[in-house]
Amino acid sequence: MVSFFRRKKPDPETAAAAPGAGPRPSIEELAAAFPARPQPETSPAAMDAPPDTVPEAVVIPAPVVVPAPIVIDTGTTAEPAPAAPGKAGWRERLRGSALSRSMASLFARNPKLDEDLLDEIETALLTADVGVAATTPLVAALRQRMHRREFADANALLAALRSDLVAMLLPVARPLAIDRQAKPFVILTVGVNGVGKTTTIGKLARRFKEEGHGLMLAAGDTFRAAAVAQLQAWGERNGVPVVAQAQNAAGKGGDAASVAFDALQAAKARGIEVLIADTAGRLHTQGGLMAELGKIKRVLGKVDPAAPHEVLMVIDGTTGQNAISQLRQFHAAAGVTGLVVTKLDGTAKGGVIFALAREFGIPIRYVGIGERSEDLRVFDAAAFVEALLPESLGA
Repeated sequence: MVSFFRRKKPDPETAAAAPGAGPRPSIEELAAAFPARPQPETSPAAMDAPPDTVPEAVVIPAPVVVPAPIVIDTGTTAEPAPAAPGKAGWRERLRGSALSRSMASLFARNPKLDEDLLDEIETALLTADVGVAATTPLVAALRQRMHRREFADANALLAALRSDLVAMLLPVARPLAIDRQAKPFVILTVGVNGVGKTTTIGKLARRFKEEGHGLMLAAGDTFRAAAVAQLQAWGERNGVPVVAQAQNAAGKGGDAASVAFDALQAAKARGIEVLIADTAGRLHTQGGLMAELGKIKRVLGKVDPAAPHEVLMVIDGTTGQNAISQLRQFHAAAGVTGLVVTKLDGTAKGGVIFALAREFGIPIRYVGIGERSEDLRVFDAAAFVEALLPESLGA
């Protein structure tokens, strides 16, 4: 069975008789059939050249590559438009907050005046970070007034809610007043990482410059590599001198307290009216860094016993209830005298301002409702509350 599939060997006689078969050509016949190419003539000088001479290489020019243009941001790019002036700008920028959306949805359907409406108002306030300490007495007072039939309908309840919220914020709506007799008036800015301290300083510099104050900035954030350059850019943009120390190869350098000391001496020598000192962002749970704020205050006090005249803490409006613990720790370490609440135009819930006002009573100097310098506004309690609540039922 195996032999059946075995390949048979060709018969020599049959292979010789096959067409095209014949004797293999010799080397001489192949050479005559395929003559060699004629070789170029070699000059005598080339023949006399040593055998190890390497012929000169032919250089082929590389194609010319035109690099793409490098675009450098000079600060002239189009910026977002500032918010509209007055209360319209407040409403435009705060309508995206969680509290504004909740209240608009609640009163848009012309609700019935009952316990369910008060429960929904309480839920909206709590979920918007107003806090239990501020929400509970507010809703309890509204419930008592409803039981006494002081509200004719839900529209009257809305008006009472607006009035109570404004009354909660009025004690802390105190603008920053620059004492022109204190030369310089020293503002020490503090806060956790990423809240926008350096940007806030730049916006304040523009505001004070437009108000006619002589100004100087101190680059006291010696920890973050880009902080000094960022503050210097704000200084150049606003025509304000910046005091900074030399940086090392990592972009860091100097001691924050010594920077503040040098800046205060320079401001006194030049007769500057306002000195704004930046500090490095730090978590409120870092005891060593929090103690450094006390050191900066003590060093400033050696030059001017009244300095700093304002300790301004910058708070991210999107932080929520965590802002309360942050302020508590910074207030214990540095004695905070004023607040700036930023990023209220983004995903902020909007209610943390009520919680801060209820818990601490520290003045809220400014709030940020946009990216432009004009969007850093003096805090207006009535405009803020009216922007969060609908104007009327069904609005």
